[in-house]
Amino acid sequence: MARLGLDRRSLREVDGLTFCKTLGTGRGTSTGPSIDARRSALFAVWRDETALDRFLTTHPIAHRWDDAEEAWHVRMHLVAGHGRWDDLDCAGLGRQGFSVGTGEAHVPVAVVTRATIRSRSTIPFIRASRSFSDATARAPGNLAVVGIGERPIGRLGTFSLWADHAAARLFAVADHEHAEAMRRARAEQWFAEELFAVFRPLASAGSWDGRDPLADQPA
Repeated sequence: MARLGLDRRSLREVDGLTFCKTLGTGRGTSTGPSIDARRSALFAVWRDETALDRFLTTHPIAHRWDDAEEAWHVRMHLVAGHGRWDDLDCAGLGRQGFSVGTGEAHVPVAVVTRATIRSRSTIPFIRASRSFSDATARAPGNLAVVGIGERPIGRLGTFSLWADHAAARLFAVADHEHAEAMRRARAEQWFAEELFAVFRPLASAGSWDGRDPLADQPA
């Protein structure tokens, strides 16, 4: 856990890294309140693939990942989204030549959600997240899911992989607990800031819970 703060400082000096967040994770597939102190995540935006490749081959943090019990990486392009994450404006990233839902059926997508929860909304948010946490992992088309957070309370999110955009969208609107939680979040203004982003995975490597969840999916 101490690495989250130490790595954050080191990553600020990496050439070509334009935005990054070191993140704790929840236990297993839980997106409700929980902490797995042995597992962490990094969300990063790069100037280009050359900068990413240089980081992966030369930086001490990347070398430490090579020695981890397990590590998984995915390269992605943004295809749709809205909102902000500190100084990251989702709209400012632009779309990368891939239109969700037009001729791309059965292509996997990754979804990142995150929010800064208002203090007065912490308890209703936690209760709501507990109600649909298990449902996410069981949803048709879900390939993998993990809760992520900059802090255990207040700045939380999810990272999930889906067989295609239709499966992700179906869960968002068809799961009653999830849909009701989102309705309440809007009506009661739970979030001071939020971001929802859909990505197309381009390449993945390593293992996540003993497997690469994208290994058998169409490119």
